[in-house]
Order: sequence, then C-alpha cells, then structure tokens
Amino acid sequence: MKTNHQYYMNLAMRQALQASGKTFPNPLVGALIVKNGRIIARGYHKKAGLPHAEVVVLSLAGKKTAGAKLYVTLEPCSHFGRTPPCTDMIINSGIKEVIIGMLDPNPLNNGKGAQVLRKHGIKVVVGFLEDELRKMNEWFIKYTTRRLPYLTVKVGQSLDGKIATYRGDSHWITSERAREYVHRMRDKFDAIMVGVNTILRDNPRLQAIPSSKNLTKIIVDSNLSIPCQAEVLQHPPIVIVSLSTAAGQKTANRDILSQKAQILEVKGKEGLVNLRDMMKKLARLKITNILVEGGGALIGSLFDDGLVDKALFFISPKIIGGKEAVSSVMGKGIAHLDKAFRLKNVCLKRIDEDFLVEGYIK
Repeated sequence: MKTNHQYYMNLAMRQALQASGKTFPNPLVGALIVKNGRIIARGYHKKAGLPHAEVVVLSLAGKKTAGAKLYVTLEPCSHFGRTPPCTDMIINSGIKEVIIGMLDPNPLNNGKGAQVLRKHGIKVVVGFLEDELRKMNEWFIKYTTRRLPYLTVKVGQSLDGKIATYRGDSHWITSERAREYVHRMRDKFDAIMVGVNTILRDNPRLQAIPSSKNLTKIIVDSNLSIPCQAEVLQHPPIVIVSLSTAAGQKTANRDILSQKAQILEVKGKEGLVNLRDMMKKLARLKITNILVEGGGALIGSLFDDGLVDKALFFISPKIIGGKEAVSSVMGKGIAHLDKAFRLKNVCLKRIDEDFLVEGYIK
C-alpha cells in the first residue's frame, strides 16, 4: 500500500511542477483522484487566485468522486483566503480517503485541514515523499513560517573568483549555454535582485527569456543613483530599495524614478541599505522567492548578514587575475576559516565548458 501511495504521490508532484514559477505567493500543489486503482482526474494549482489543486480535480471528476481516494501534495486548506476552504468541497464530494504528501507549514492551517477531514469520517494518511515536496516548496515554507523571502545567490565567475576585469569588463565570463540556462532558470522565481553597480556597469534588462513572465526587478540603490534611462526601468514591475534619507538628497531624480518604479525606503546600516529590514519589507510586498545576480558587494553583504539560503556558482575555466578585478563575493567576509560558509547537499553539473556548483547555506 505504501508503494502505491508513493507512486500516486509522485504523479501528483509532477502535476504540481507544471506550474513552477507561476503560483507565487502560493505553493506548488498537485492532486489526483483514484478509484478502483484507476486515475479518474489529475490537476494542479495554476496561479494565485485560481482554484486550488483539490478543487480542480474534484470538479473534473464530478459525481465519480463517491468512494474514491484523493492524493494531494499539500494538506488541503481549512480556512478562507482568496478562495473558500478546500476541505468543504472534499467533505461534500463523497471522497472516502485523503492521502497527503506533507502538512501545510502555514500556521493558519498546519494540521487543521487533516483534522477537519477526520472529524467528518474521512480517512487521512499523511507523509509521502516529504523530502521531495519540501524541496519543491522550499521558498514557500520559509516565507509562510518566517515571513521572509527565500534568497538564492547566482554567480557567474572565473576560476579565480572574478566577475569582471580591473577595467570592469564582464562580457562574457561564462559560456552562452550557461547564460541560456540562467535565463530559463529566472522563470522559476518571482523576483530578481541586483545592486545598482551592476546596473551602472552592465545596463541589463533582467528578463526571463524565453518567457512572457514579467519578473519583479529589485534594485538595491542606497542613494537613488540609478540613471533614469537605465534599460531595466523599461521593463516593470520594478522595486528600487533606497535609504529613507535618500528622499531629501535627490528629490528630482526620485520624482522621475517614482513614475517608473516603486521606491521602497528602508533603514540604514553604516550608510547603506539595512538588508535585514529590506527583506522584511519585501516580504510585506508578497515577494517570496528571489534570485540575486550581483554584484559582488551586494552578494558579500547578504552573506555577511546570514540572509542567503542557496547558492549557484557558475565557474568558467578562465583566469582573470589582478587585485583590482571585481570579486564575486565581497562584503566584510570572515576573520577565521572555521566561520566560512559551507555548502550543503552539493550538486555539481557541467554546462558546456563551465561547471555549476549548487548547494544550500542553511
């Protein structure tokens, strides 16, 4: 029986993954309805505000749900949000058993959905492919339990850890295939973040290609020094994070920028943006899953403040050299090696001539 549950849960997870990058701030959820050993409906949650996965499959199955089993990757909700509780529809459907991959980490629902179903005589079994499902929704788990965005750092660097020469030339360190990989990867996030120096040096668009999705672009710019003609400002939505004191310093620039972007004022720290305050305020904007693409100063500061959850280092077999060349991770750094950040669950992948080193910080 356990093997059958794992088999069907794996299929439900595959359903959920079809909406990768499209459900923010909601989690990825897939579902199946099985009756007499046959799948009679399958589906997934497609977008925040649209029906949840359970509602999708129950609607598809119609009257065939009586006596059937429902497989769902995440515990059904028992509270009102943008949509009514899924537990109500399940109870009224005649489903006899609900197999849940993992409990909902949201404190509003954690364990309550399963409890409601049991009270109405529905058999509930919990805990299948939990490790895989937690990884699938790792950003949602952090956001819903800690009210902070999940932060992934992406670096494209030379073998000696440089992202630009001493003259600022950075086009291109990694291969075309590696860059294409990154463009596709961006589609899995709801926001992309860079420091203003990256805008000044590279003038990027920060788009997910190929995709019609408009990522939120977050520019960390303490003093509102981003040029009003910057390419990224032509591709909203944009959030410019600045010091609250910057309003009085550059009023004219601020007025122009505020027409093109949302300016998010945060507390200061040693004359720069307080990154912890920034993360809290970004979460209030329902930004849940951020890809940080540079530069070295911003990435180093995020490491210094212990805000990085995951790291992706694309390493090209090139040596740039030069003590004035730009390093991929700057900031203050550590004083002693025993305090070094160590990647966990490391995965190594080759992309053309480059290598991708991927791992978790926390």
